[in-house]
Amino acid sequence: MLDLLRRLFPICRSITGNGVRETLAILRERLPGLAIREIPSGTRVFDWTVPDEWNMRSARLTGPDDEIIADFADNNLHVVGYSEPVDRVLSLEELQGHLHSRPDMPKAIPYVTSYYFRRWGFCLAHERRETLKPGRYHARIDATLAPGSLTYGELLIPGKERKEVFLTTYICHPSMANNELSGPVVLTELARWLLSESRRYTYRIVFAPETIGAIAYLSFHAEALKKRVVAGFNLTCMGDERAYSYLPSRKGGTLSDRIALHVLKHFYPDFASYTFLDRQSDERQYCAPGIDLPLCSVMRTKYGAYPEYHTSLDNLDVVTEKGLAGGYTAVRRCLEALEENLVYATEILCEPQMGRRGLYSTLSTAGHTKGCVTNMMNLLAYIDGRTPLLDIAETIGLDVFQCAEMAKILLEKGVIHK
Repeated sequence: MLDLLRRLFPICRSITGNGVRETLAILRERLPGLAIREIPSGTRVFDWTVPDEWNMRSARLTGPDDEIIADFADNNLHVVGYSEPVDRVLSLEELQGHLHSRPDMPKAIPYVTSYYFRRWGFCLAHERRETLKPGRYHARIDATLAPGSLTYGELLIPGKERKEVFLTTYICHPSMANNELSGPVVLTELARWLLSESRRYTYRIVFAPETIGAIAYLSFHAEALKKRVVAGFNLTCMGDERAYSYLPSRKGGTLSDRIALHVLKHFYPDFASYTFLDRQSDERQYCAPGIDLPLCSVMRTKYGAYPEYHTSLDNLDVVTEKGLAGGYTAVRRCLEALEENLVYATEILCEPQMGRRGLYSTLSTAGHTKGCVTNMMNLLAYIDGRTPLLDIAETIGLDVFQCAEMAKILLEKGVIHK
């Protein structure tokens, strides 16, 4: 995952353009079944319209002595996203209205966009901006902003059931490691794992530009998704080592929410819990009123909660192998828990005779029902043909994987059936 992230990091991505296509083409090397789809500019998608396509070639801001102030070739965050082309000489006073920096983070280049209002601009570290002296500056941005299309990727992994688990991430930010690329690389690896053997559920995996991409996708697929999707996760900020985080669906209480909280409580008990009021990513669209897909987010440190967020400091130092492995494992456990969340029924009225099946001590002594025997008997007490394994695990205080292992033993012994 880290190797893939490093390969993708230099690419200039936005909500449209060749950077998105290049990114998806690289992901398709690892996921040959990934379909890459285009939605033409001008297409109406709910209350929005797919914008013109933006592609950058080069950009440079030079000072009075031909000193290079900002160069797109050095860092693609130097240019305001969706800047229209420009080739102008102007004074420092005129230029200031086209410059962006963060006084609170003087060494960082901020990430700034202007998708739906035509303008141009450069972003630079505030400490560099403060050194600019009066004189004539040459601003040149070689870009195209013209009718084209919005690009997204989709992969469907059929399961034994038509019910779907929906997994999504965004591919629309330039060179930021945790906020942008950790989600796509973790989702790519999860997809490879899901493809490795047959699954109970069908998995729908979508790589799309944030906000407009999710809205566009839903405008074509919302009704089908509402009928089929039983759980879903939005993958973002998966690669640092600082925390684990949970952000619920709009109303909470979905199967996804319950699975996420169960896994986090048992395996990452120090996780940070947020509310839907803290939303900033595509849960805004997938959980919108009238859509209400059962989708939540399991993350490492949440977007906006780590200091490098939306700046050039969100670089390859922020994301680590350990961080990515942790993000991957947390979501994989959620998916494994979904797969294990079966309903079992007993074959036997009253308690089964466990001793003759080798599951219970044949000698009755004080304390003989402790530990695993007690857990198994508690599990059996709630196996009634109606209660899913996750509910039983929550009731008896175990994780769903412990319950699944015991259920497999009882299944083999003929005590229960699916």
